[in-house]
Amino acid sequence: MNTIVYFFFVISCVTAACEGSMEHIMQDKTDRVRDFLEDQIRSHKSPGLQYVVTGPDSEIFSYAGGWADVAALRPILPATTMMIYSMTKTVTAIAALQLVEKKKISLDDPVIDYIRDMPYGNGVSIRHLISQTSGIPNPIPLKWVHSSEEHSKFDESMALKRIMAENPRLDFKPGNKYRYSNISYWLLGRIIEKASGTGYEDYMRKNIFQRLKLPLGEIDFVIPSLHNHSKGYIPKWSALNLFKGILIERRFIGEYENGWLNIKDHYLNGPSFGGIVCSARAIGAVLRDLLKNDSALLDEKSKSLLFEQQRDNDGDPVEMTLGWHMRSTKNTSFFYKEGGGAGFHSEMRIYPRSRLASIIIANNASFDVKTVLDTVDREFLQ
Repeated sequence: MNTIVYFFFVISCVTAACEGSMEHIMQDKTDRVRDFLEDQIRSHKSPGLQYVVTGPDSEIFSYAGGWADVAALRPILPATTMMIYSMTKTVTAIAALQLVEKKKISLDDPVIDYIRDMPYGNGVSIRHLISQTSGIPNPIPLKWVHSSEEHSKFDESMALKRIMAENPRLDFKPGNKYRYSNISYWLLGRIIEKASGTGYEDYMRKNIFQRLKLPLGEIDFVIPSLHNHSKGYIPKWSALNLFKGILIERRFIGEYENGWLNIKDHYLNGPSFGGIVCSARAIGAVLRDLLKNDSALLDEKSKSLLFEQQRDNDGDPVEMTLGWHMRSTKNTSFFYKEGGGAGFHSEMRIYPRSRLASIIIANNASFDVKTVLDTVDREFLQ
């Protein structure tokens, strides 16, 4: 064997060995993650859950396990839909930035220019709504829901007017500080309607879901299919169950199923602050698009705005971008959005340095999404 042939033979052997080693390492990671998630179900931390990790080009890892229906022993599959509640807000922010791109709205436009009967004055801007610095109050929204049977006749406009009439005063001057408000994103949805000339839900379907070619049965603002949708639960032995009569209307409280209390199907009164019903892999496709250099949803400038840390009136940074919360640990920094309500709990994250995103959705309202993501995401970030 001559020297050149021998050289390439050695290189090919080393390359094959490295590839084999990397495959082994990745298999070890995914096995550990799968075991950990399955243990969450075995130890009754949640009836079921979905977890997805994605890069800019493809899904890296996916898990779906446990029960979508505890009584009927119907499993959670990758296509099973669940409520993601406030994770919707980030997708609503994307829609608003699309309209900024098209010069239909400006971030510094007063909200009152679009919603004349808003009681919060002319000092609240669209930027304040998106960055959660509006000063608009945030009464507990757990009862801002209606049943799936009521949905076709539900009057969203009247519901919003009633909530604003009950909470007509700002908590602080707009821009003075960060404070979470569901009403802010409810108003943002109405602005999207005014500026686009179409209903909020129809705008989102056409400009977000369809643009990414998301599966029709896996993301919407109504339950796409009852046979493909998970029930929501709260643990029988929990503080949430103890105080359920105060927090949840009794007509939404179902039956106990093997230690889990079923919360009947419902929709939020304001779809723009928490109405998306989807699978983890469907919302994962939205995050994957944001990781790409050439996003189908936003141009480069708008995507930069989505991740730009905002500041208060004194110029001090707040832990919020135009659509994301921000968190830093000793080892990494990331953007995140949590979603929780009666029946489900979820969180999604983007790790910019690693160009990775993750999503977890559980059909347990009190599931500890933060701790679980801190644990399993670490395997893919190392």
